[in-house]
Amino acid sequence: MPKSKEPPTSLLIFGKQSRYLREKRDLTRRELSALIPYSESFIAMVERGERPPKPGYVDAVDAVLGADGLLCVLAPDVSEKHHPAWAEEYVHLQAQALALHVYSTHFLHGLLQTKEFAQAVFRSVRPSMTDEEIEQSVQARLATQKLLTRTPACRLTFVLEESTLLRKLGGQAVWEGQLRNLLKLSELHNVQLQIMPLSRETHAGVDGPMTLLETPDHHTIVYVEGQRGSYFITEPDDVSVLSHRYGTIRAQALDAEASRAFIQRLLTGEA
Repeated sequence: MPKSKEPPTSLLIFGKQSRYLREKRDLTRRELSALIPYSESFIAMVERGERPPKPGYVDAVDAVLGADGLLCVLAPDVSEKHHPAWAEEYVHLQAQALALHVYSTHFLHGLLQTKEFAQAVFRSVRPSMTDEEIEQSVQARLATQKLLTRTPACRLTFVLEESTLLRKLGGQAVWEGQLRNLLKLSELHNVQLQIMPLSRETHAGVDGPMTLLETPDHHTIVYVEGQRGSYFITEPDDVSVLSHRYGTIRAQALDAEASRAFIQRLLTGEA
């Protein structure tokens, strides 16, 4: 599943349908803008699928274009779509997962991030994102964290490289808040958090990060994301190898109690 900047499919569909209805009424974007409280540039971005329409926009355009509720029906599917198309399938699978097993190597998994840490992550992206893009991405990331307390509970394990805790993205205060959040999350009954110490002399995770996801029908798939691409691994032989590897990684990491103690020492400056 190659990574791309293609907008989510739902936004593209909404944009094409609203543009079709506008052109059918022989309205330019400027003329439509004069009839609703939204700018010509905003209309253009929505029609190209580059911006999720606000609820007020959907209602106004539906009424002015005489869509008879057609656009309003689509509102729930487009108003919360802030993920790029390449990530939509994974986000959907993650939300339904029975279990999720994560090995993180260079920064904390999105499910564990505070709002402030997530902001720092997206501000670090190059080429730079706009403030609006950052805010949309942060809100989308925070929305996925419903999985942590979902009913029925999802079984979650995280193995974090020690280096992910040492990098102070966002500064000292953000870093300390993130560490306190990790301690809080580690108390959840369905979450187990482990730290892989830098001092290890053998390491099964040298090939990089991965996420093992158990679907509602009890199939396990592996998700791998890198600099310019992301993909699923579904072949049973490959999944078996990576499941075994993840088990070894967990065995090599500090156990849950020792991991909590390590985070606490970081907070007090003793580590």
